[in-house]
Amino acid sequence: MGKSSYHHGDLRTVILAKAADLVAQRGADGISLRELAREAGVSHAAPAHHFTDRRGLFTALAAEGWRKLAVALDGARPEFTAAALAYVRFALDHPGHYAVMFDRSLVDPDDVELVAAQDAAGAELSRGVNTLDDPRAEADPQAAALAAWSLVHGFSLLWLNGNIPAIDDGGDPMMTIDRVAGMLFRTR
Repeated sequence: MGKSSYHHGDLRTVILAKAADLVAQRGADGISLRELAREAGVSHAAPAHHFTDRRGLFTALAAEGWRKLAVALDGARPEFTAAALAYVRFALDHPGHYAVMFDRSLVDPDDVELVAAQDAAGAELSRGVNTLDDPRAEADPQAAALAAWSLVHGFSLLWLNGNIPAIDDGGDPMMTIDRVAGMLFRTR
């Protein structure tokens, strides 16, 4: 492999981006480090150098996804509906990350970076839930947070897998989740 084809600047970032693309196209099961190296145009040892193995690669990809989700949710404050829209938009824009983030069989759940990223995203989602003007949510914020997460996560998975029936939103997932979230939760 020639020097010009190997140099990528931040090789770790390049490999993670290619892994996210491949997961979105084929799922995580269809990806090997050797194939990932070939697709990224690097030596077959490069991914292993940065991630050791597939589990290390997917743990890093999931942590990156959780960090990106935390940023998306932070930018959506201060209302629950904005957070719900940001969550769904993230899932639809980053399907490779999203798939790996929620498959615990692929990652090291005790990885310090992964846990910190998950905690940051969870805190941002809770901030959105705290804006609800719903007596039930105010009385039981933990259950409200779980209900909100279940709503946006379930909707995202259903949409990504083509399982949402057409409703009068012109096929726009953002209009649909806005409509559904407003139906289930009262906001301030």
